[in-house]
Amino acid sequence: MEPPETGKTLVQAVQDYLQTVQSARSEHTARAYANALAAFLRVLKEHWIEADAPVAQLKEDGLAWMLAYLKVFSAATERLYTQAVKGFYTYLAAERLADVNLPRLEQLIRQRARRTGPRLPQFPRREIETVLEFVNNFTNNLSDNPTERLRALRDRAFLLTLADTGLRVHEACALRRGDLDWNEGRAVILGKGDKQAVVRFSGRSLRALQEYLAARAALDGASGRPLASLPLFARHDKGAGKKVKPMTTTTGRNIVSERVRQALGEEAEGRITPHSFRHYFVTTVLRASGNLKLAQALARHANIQVTQRYAHLSDDELDRGYHEIFE
Repeated sequence: MEPPETGKTLVQAVQDYLQTVQSARSEHTARAYANALAAFLRVLKEHWIEADAPVAQLKEDGLAWMLAYLKVFSAATERLYTQAVKGFYTYLAAERLADVNLPRLEQLIRQRARRTGPRLPQFPRREIETVLEFVNNFTNNLSDNPTERLRALRDRAFLLTLADTGLRVHEACALRRGDLDWNEGRAVILGKGDKQAVVRFSGRSLRALQEYLAARAALDGASGRPLASLPLFARHDKGAGKKVKPMTTTTGRNIVSERVRQALGEEAEGRITPHSFRHYFVTTVLRASGNLKLAQALARHANIQVTQRYAHLSDDELDRGYHEIFE
């Protein structure tokens, strides 16, 4: 085996690795990997390895330290960050930047990473329905302020879209007007893993979108851009001004937080996230159809075992069944 190249620092190697991730993976994944590698550099610093140290000196112990650090995080974060750091080591080996023992990496992950069983998705279905009813009633009390009116119509359309399509928050924020086929009631998107997929829209989500876009017509028309290229969900804040800028995922999360707080009170904030609406969507399909394959296809789950986690009775049904048996 040829000796590793010398001269490159840890932080330089991390930056180069993240560039390869950005060119090959989605923006969402690239951002998560950047967070993982930033945490990895902090862990290395705690073990007296600075970011400007030669990357050729990095050993597999770094992964062991990272795995120990990740024990306080959720299992999902542990898996994601472990994959990112393992990918970094693999990159170092491929580019001959460090002498990496890849079999030892695999052994460390097998020995030290958590083994978790399937977890049932937890989300407050009734509270989500209360939030949806709350935003559905926006038209009864819309503000005279044009910006506030636009935000209310956008937020209603956004939440109904999340609930009735199963879109992930970054997928919804990335939609353009031209992506939506209004006649067919569906859109072709680039989903998880940059896979093309068809997403179907309900009648109520389409009506909410039409009302929102009608209120936005003057703003869109003044943009000087083709309508099809404009974002489906736009920012309506001081930073956007009169420009039609796409919503960020942060804005999407803030919409959920704000409307949950308004509909359910301060104590409910944090219990419902954008992903809760995806859980709601999958469970709604299963409750209505009982068809696991249909739910898998509509949710775009690559593995049916993910969908099976939703195939359980609601708490209300369990309570009813229990009390029918026991006094």
